[in-house]
Amino acid sequence: MADECFRHPRLAAVYDPLDPDRVDLDPYLRMAQEYGARRVLDIGCGTGTFALMLAERGIETVGVDPAAASLRVARGKPGGERVRWIHGDATALPPVAADLATMTGNAAQEIVDPEEWRRTLRGAREALRPGGRLVFETRVPARRAWEEWNREATYIVTDVPGVGAVEYWVDLLDVSGPLVTFRQTYGFAADGQMLTSESTLRFRERQEVEAELHAQGYAVEDVRDAPDRPGREFVFVARRVEAVAGRPW
Repeated sequence: MADECFRHPRLAAVYDPLDPDRVDLDPYLRMAQEYGARRVLDIGCGTGTFALMLAERGIETVGVDPAAASLRVARGKPGGERVRWIHGDATALPPVAADLATMTGNAAQEIVDPEEWRRTLRGAREALRPGGRLVFETRVPARRAWEEWNREATYIVTDVPGVGAVEYWVDLLDVSGPLVTFRQTYGFAADGQMLTSESTLRFRERQEVEAELHAQGYAVEDVRDAPDRPGREFVFVARRVEAVAGRPW
Protein backbone atom coordinates (compact mmCIF):
# COMPACT_ATOMS: atom_id res chain seq x y z
CA MET A 1 0.00 0.00 0.00
CA ALA A 2 1.22 3.49 -0.84
CA ASP A 3 2.16 5.88 1.95
CA GLU A 4 -0.23 8.65 3.04
CA CYS A 5 1.82 11.32 1.25
CA PHE A 6 0.84 9.65 -2.03
CA ARG A 7 -2.67 8.46 -1.10
CA HIS A 8 -4.10 11.56 0.59
CA PRO A 9 -5.58 13.94 -2.03
CA ARG A 10 -4.35 17.07 -0.27
CA LEU A 11 -0.81 15.74 0.11
CA ALA A 12 -0.66 14.37 -3.44
CA ALA A 13 -1.67 17.82 -4.72
CA VAL A 14 1.34 19.52 -3.07
CA TYR A 15 3.88 16.75 -3.76
CA ASP A 16 5.39 18.46 -6.82
CA PRO A 17 5.51 22.04 -5.44
CA LEU A 18 7.35 20.78 -2.34
CA ASP A 19 9.95 18.99 -4.47
CA PRO A 20 10.24 21.04 -7.68
CA ASP A 21 13.89 20.31 -8.55
CA ARG A 22 13.88 16.94 -10.32
CA VAL A 23 17.39 16.90 -11.74
CA ASP A 24 17.53 13.35 -10.36
CA LEU A 25 15.42 12.31 -13.37
CA ASP A 26 17.88 13.58 -15.98
CA PRO A 27 20.09 10.45 -15.89
CA TYR A 28 17.02 8.29 -16.54
CA LEU A 29 16.11 10.39 -19.56
CA ARG A 30 19.66 9.98 -20.85
CA MET A 31 19.50 6.22 -20.35
CA ALA A 32 16.22 6.01 -22.26
CA GLN A 33 18.05 7.72 -25.12
CA GLU A 34 21.21 5.63 -24.61
CA TYR A 35 19.25 2.38 -24.96
CA GLY A 36 17.01 3.62 -27.76
CA ALA A 37 13.88 2.95 -25.71
CA ARG A 38 10.66 3.41 -27.64
CA ARG A 39 8.39 2.08 -24.87
CA VAL A 40 9.04 2.67 -21.16
CA LEU A 41 7.29 1.34 -18.07
CA ASP A 42 7.56 3.76 -15.13
CA ILE A 43 6.97 1.74 -11.95
CA GLY A 44 5.86 3.84 -9.00
CA CYS A 45 5.18 6.78 -11.30
CA GLY A 46 3.53 8.85 -8.56
CA THR A 47 2.34 12.21 -9.88
CA GLY A 48 3.73 11.38 -13.31
CA THR A 49 6.63 13.82 -13.63
CA PHE A 50 9.03 11.37 -15.25
CA ALA A 51 6.38 9.61 -17.34
CA LEU A 52 5.35 12.95 -18.83
CA MET A 53 8.96 13.87 -19.56
CA LEU A 54 9.25 10.66 -21.57
CA ALA A 55 5.96 11.19 -23.38
CA GLU A 56 6.99 14.73 -24.35
CA ARG A 57 9.95 13.16 -26.16
CA GLY A 58 7.71 10.88 -28.19
CA ILE A 59 8.35 7.76 -26.10
CA GLU A 60 5.37 5.49 -25.55
CA THR A 61 4.99 5.45 -21.78
CA VAL A 62 3.07 3.37 -19.25
CA GLY A 63 2.92 4.68 -15.68
CA VAL A 64 1.84 2.39 -12.84
CA ASP A 65 1.24 3.37 -9.22
CA PRO A 66 -0.85 2.05 -6.29
CA ALA A 67 -1.91 5.55 -5.14
CA ALA A 68 -5.10 6.71 -6.85
CA ALA A 69 -4.70 10.29 -5.60
CA SER A 70 -1.24 10.60 -7.18
CA LEU A 71 -2.53 9.19 -10.46
CA ARG A 72 -5.35 11.76 -10.48
CA VAL A 73 -2.71 14.49 -10.24
CA ALA A 74 -0.73 12.83 -13.06
CA ARG A 75 -3.73 12.50 -15.36
CA GLY A 76 -4.64 16.15 -14.83
CA LYS A 77 -1.28 17.53 -15.92
CA PRO A 78 -0.72 18.94 -19.42
CA GLY A 79 0.02 16.00 -21.72
CA GLY A 80 -1.48 13.50 -19.28
CA GLU A 81 -3.47 11.96 -22.10
CA ARG A 82 -0.25 10.84 -23.78
CA VAL A 83 0.54 8.33 -21.02
CA ARG A 84 -1.22 5.06 -20.26
CA TRP A 85 -1.85 5.20 -16.50
CA ILE A 86 -2.43 2.00 -14.50
CA HIS A 87 -3.66 1.93 -10.91
CA GLY A 88 -1.75 -0.96 -9.36
CA ASP A 89 1.79 -2.23 -9.05
CA ALA A 90 4.35 -4.18 -11.03
CA THR A 91 3.25 -7.56 -9.69
CA ALA A 92 0.14 -7.70 -11.91
CA LEU A 93 0.61 -5.88 -15.18
CA PRO A 94 -1.01 -6.36 -18.58
CA PRO A 95 1.33 -7.18 -21.49
CA VAL A 96 3.64 -4.22 -22.00
CA ALA A 97 6.77 -5.43 -23.88
CA ALA A 98 8.74 -2.40 -22.69
CA ASP A 99 12.27 -1.65 -23.80
CA LEU A 100 12.99 -0.07 -20.43
CA ALA A 101 11.41 -0.24 -16.98
CA THR A 102 12.30 2.34 -14.34
CA MET A 103 11.89 2.89 -10.61
CA THR A 104 12.99 6.43 -9.78
CA GLY A 105 13.26 8.19 -6.43
CA ASN A 106 12.33 6.08 -3.43
CA ALA A 107 10.25 3.59 -5.43
CA ALA A 108 12.56 0.59 -5.01
CA GLN A 109 13.27 1.24 -1.33
CA GLU A 110 9.56 1.67 -0.56
CA ILE A 111 9.15 -2.06 -1.28
CA VAL A 112 10.32 -3.35 2.09
CA ASP A 113 8.90 -6.88 2.17
CA PRO A 114 11.40 -9.35 0.62
CA GLU A 115 8.74 -11.43 -1.11
CA GLU A 116 7.02 -8.35 -2.52
CA TRP A 117 10.41 -7.18 -3.79
CA ARG A 118 10.93 -10.51 -5.57
CA ARG A 119 7.43 -10.33 -7.07
CA THR A 120 8.10 -6.78 -8.25
CA LEU A 121 11.32 -7.80 -9.97
CA ARG A 122 9.57 -10.76 -11.59
CA GLY A 123 6.67 -8.58 -12.69
CA ALA A 124 9.00 -5.99 -14.17
CA ARG A 125 10.88 -8.73 -16.01
CA GLU A 126 7.66 -10.08 -17.52
CA ALA A 127 6.76 -6.56 -18.65
CA LEU A 128 10.08 -6.19 -20.50
CA ARG A 129 10.73 -7.46 -24.00
CA PRO A 130 13.57 -10.00 -24.28
CA GLY A 131 16.78 -8.05 -23.70
CA GLY A 132 14.92 -5.09 -22.16
CA ARG A 133 16.39 -3.31 -19.15
CA LEU A 134 15.30 -2.44 -15.64
CA VAL A 135 16.89 0.66 -14.10
CA PHE A 136 16.44 1.83 -10.52
CA GLU A 137 18.24 3.57 -7.69
CA THR A 138 18.74 2.81 -4.01
CA ARG A 139 20.71 4.68 -1.37
CA VAL A 140 24.10 3.43 -0.24
CA PRO A 141 23.53 2.13 3.32
CA ALA A 142 27.01 3.09 4.50
CA ARG A 143 26.24 6.76 3.86
CA ARG A 144 23.51 6.67 6.55
CA ALA A 145 21.25 9.19 4.82
CA TRP A 146 18.74 8.96 7.68
CA GLU A 147 21.07 10.89 9.96
CA GLU A 148 20.00 14.03 8.08
CA TRP A 149 16.27 13.31 8.45
CA ASN A 150 15.35 15.75 11.18
CA ARG A 151 13.37 18.97 11.44
CA GLU A 152 16.44 21.20 11.62
CA ALA A 153 17.84 19.88 8.34
CA THR A 154 14.58 19.49 6.41
CA TYR A 155 12.24 22.32 7.47
CA ILE A 156 10.88 24.44 4.62
CA VAL A 157 7.92 26.72 3.97
CA THR A 158 6.63 26.78 0.40
CA ASP A 159 4.01 29.11 -1.06
CA VAL A 160 1.90 26.80 -3.22
CA PRO A 161 -0.31 28.57 -5.79
CA GLY A 162 -3.98 28.11 -4.95
CA VAL A 163 -3.11 26.51 -1.61
CA GLY A 164 -1.06 29.04 0.35
CA ALA A 165 1.93 28.51 2.59
CA VAL A 166 2.77 24.90 3.43
CA GLU A 167 5.24 23.95 6.15
CA TYR A 168 7.11 20.67 5.74
CA TRP A 169 9.68 18.74 7.71
CA VAL A 170 10.91 15.19 8.39
CA ASP A 171 11.49 13.40 11.70
CA LEU A 172 13.39 10.13 12.00
CA LEU A 173 11.39 7.58 14.01
CA ASP A 174 13.30 4.30 13.98
CA VAL A 175 16.28 2.46 12.53
CA SER A 176 15.99 -1.33 12.75
CA GLY A 177 18.66 -3.03 10.69
CA PRO A 178 17.99 -2.27 7.02
CA LEU A 179 14.58 -0.68 7.78
CA VAL A 180 14.38 3.05 8.42
CA THR A 181 11.09 4.69 9.42
CA PHE A 182 10.43 8.42 9.31
CA ARG A 183 7.50 10.81 9.53
CA GLN A 184 6.76 13.72 7.20
CA THR A 185 4.70 16.60 8.61
CA TYR A 186 2.72 19.08 6.53
CA GLY A 187 1.16 22.25 7.90
CA PHE A 188 -1.36 24.21 5.83
CA ALA A 189 -1.45 27.89 6.84
CA ALA A 190 -4.77 28.53 5.07
CA ASP A 191 -6.78 26.53 7.59
CA GLY A 192 -4.25 25.34 10.14
CA GLN A 193 -4.58 21.67 9.20
CA MET A 194 -1.61 19.46 10.08
CA LEU A 195 -1.18 16.15 8.25
CA THR A 196 1.48 13.47 8.67
CA SER A 197 2.72 10.56 6.61
CA GLU A 198 4.92 7.75 7.91
CA SER A 199 7.20 5.81 5.59
CA THR A 200 9.61 2.90 5.90
CA LEU A 201 12.47 2.35 3.47
CA ARG A 202 14.69 -0.70 3.10
CA PHE A 203 18.38 0.02 2.64
CA ARG A 204 19.83 -2.87 0.62
CA GLU A 205 23.50 -3.59 0.17
CA ARG A 206 24.83 -3.74 -3.38
CA GLN A 207 25.60 -7.46 -3.19
CA GLU A 208 22.08 -8.21 -1.93
CA VAL A 209 20.49 -6.34 -4.84
CA GLU A 210 22.74 -7.97 -7.42
CA ALA A 211 22.04 -11.47 -6.06
CA GLU A 212 18.27 -10.91 -6.14
CA LEU A 213 18.36 -9.53 -9.66
CA HIS A 214 20.27 -12.59 -10.83
CA ALA A 215 17.81 -14.90 -9.06
CA GLN A 216 14.85 -13.21 -10.74
CA GLY A 217 16.14 -13.44 -14.31
CA TYR A 218 18.39 -10.45 -14.88
CA ALA A 219 22.03 -9.87 -15.74
CA VAL A 220 23.48 -6.83 -13.98
CA GLU A 221 25.07 -4.76 -16.73
CA ASP A 222 26.18 -1.80 -14.68
CA VAL A 223 26.02 -0.16 -11.27
CA ARG A 224 26.35 3.57 -11.71
CA ASP A 225 26.69 6.58 -9.48
CA ALA A 226 23.84 9.07 -9.23
CA PRO A 227 25.22 12.27 -10.83
CA ASP A 228 23.14 14.55 -8.58
CA ARG A 229 24.16 12.67 -5.41
CA PRO A 230 27.65 11.29 -6.06
CA GLY A 231 28.66 8.48 -3.73
CA ARG A 232 25.25 8.38 -2.07
CA GLU A 233 23.25 6.09 -4.36
CA PHE A 234 23.59 2.97 -6.48
CA VAL A 235 21.89 3.10 -9.88
CA PHE A 236 21.40 -0.44 -11.13
CA VAL A 237 21.11 -1.33 -14.81
CA ALA A 238 19.85 -4.90 -15.24
CA ARG A 239 19.00 -6.67 -18.50
CA ARG A 240 16.34 -9.33 -18.86
CA VAL A 241 17.91 -12.66 -19.77
CA GLU A 242 16.03 -15.64 -21.13
CA ALA A 243 15.35 -18.95 -19.45
CA VAL A 244 17.94 -21.69 -19.28
CA ALA A 245 17.68 -25.23 -17.94
CA GLY A 246 16.99 -25.30 -14.22
CA ARG A 247 15.84 -21.68 -13.96
CA PRO A 248 12.23 -20.90 -12.91
CA TRP A 249 12.13 -18.03 -15.36
